[in-house]
Amino acid sequence: MIDPVLLTSPRISTFQGQNLLTTASSFFFERDERLFLVTSRHVMIDTASQHYPDRIEIELHSDPDNLAAAVNLSIPLYQNGESLWRQGTDAAGEIDVALIEIDRSVLPETITYRAFSPQHLCDPKDHVEIGSSILVVGFPLGFHDTLHHMPVVRHAVVASSFGFRFQGLGYFLTDARTHRGTSGAPVVLRARELEGLPGDLPWKLLGVHSARLDVGTRDMVLDEALGLNCAWFADILLTLTAD
Repeated sequence: MIDPVLLTSPRISTFQGQNLLTTASSFFFERDERLFLVTSRHVMIDTASQHYPDRIEIELHSDPDNLAAAVNLSIPLYQNGESLWRQGTDAAGEIDVALIEIDRSVLPETITYRAFSPQHLCDPKDHVEIGSSILVVGFPLGFHDTLHHMPVVRHAVVASSFGFRFQGLGYFLTDARTHRGTSGAPVVLRARELEGLPGDLPWKLLGVHSARLDVGTRDMVLDEALGLNCAWFADILLTLTAD
């Protein structure tokens, strides 16, 4: 009854000590038996806004027969003064994607989740038609199904050529109504060819939602917001999860 893509994306909360700072979106990614949590880099650290959490928490479904049952997993971000997460850069500078490895030994034996893997990645060279219908799976303004601990999805379309890095940067544009709290959400495309394969997740992972875009010349009274967002190409995960 539950679409498996909803089980890929736990709500993430950032903390400094015991003080709650922000909430955001994230998703699971598996590679070679290793499990990672992916989100936006600015969720982990953001100098511009003086955002310096030292740990995060995610909600996990702990009973496959009762999705209302959940536990919180606390994940430290630093050890001996060194950051435990990985972030990426390319020729154009920093990429607003980060991930951290999850120790499987601390997970409940009955945990229920789905994880993307390299087979779900969509290469930027693949043909994804402009205007294609896609989904952003996350927690806008923290809103979600609080009983079943499930994210919501926002409908979006591909708003720039998927085969080109927009303005030379490592992302493409989406046209969608998004809000704070959606940072780190997976941007996905239905993939019938993945139905029936191990993992039970017939969705292609196109990108990682990062932020809304705007123009400095917009009249805040007369002009509506653009409604455009940047999504970093998901193939960066192959680099960040490499040994």
